[in-house]
Amino acid sequence: MLRIGITGGIGSGKSTVARIFGVLGIPVYYADGAAKRLMNEDPRLIEQIIQHFGSSAYEDGKLNRSYISSLVFNDKEKLDLLNSIVHPATIRDSDDWMKLQNAPYVLKEAALIFESGSQQGLDYVIGVSAPAPLRIQRAMKRDGISRAEVTARMTRQIQEPIKMRLCNFIIVNDEQTMLIPQVITLHNKLMELSNQKR
Repeated sequence: MLRIGITGGIGSGKSTVARIFGVLGIPVYYADGAAKRLMNEDPRLIEQIIQHFGSSAYEDGKLNRSYISSLVFNDKEKLDLLNSIVHPATIRDSDDWMKLQNAPYVLKEAALIFESGSQQGLDYVIGVSAPAPLRIQRAMKRDGISRAEVTARMTRQIQEPIKMRLCNFIIVNDEQTMLIPQVITLHNKLMELSNQKR
């Protein structure tokens, strides 16, 4: 079974692309959703978050998201610290999840595949690319946040041209190029690569 990452900058539409693969019957692990779940369920991770961010990090046994956000939003060191705790837990969880799947290949959808070092456990990485103005517009609409907040998040990710050069395959999601045919072509290619690996 091949382990494939799917990544892209904020607002690139990587979740949309991942959902199309899901419709084709490919299991998808959504790292962002998993990280949110683990911060509330993984005892070792909860202990580390409390150790580094204080007991106010949890309220009634649930992660106090607004408190954590207020700490890390404008503090790169604190954000890096949080990521250094959460990423290993998510990587462990995705590895466990992948072992349970029975498919020619599986997808791990994550914004920070290269930033977290999780590409090392993957066979290939798909990059989803979109022009910056479109990505900003999408993220503002989706998250109900300002342009400044979107651009601040963008600066925390590897720049898109660099990120795309690190990927093995690229899907263009610019609202000009048809998306589904690109996914189907790549799906067929990955099925072929999976057969060769067996």
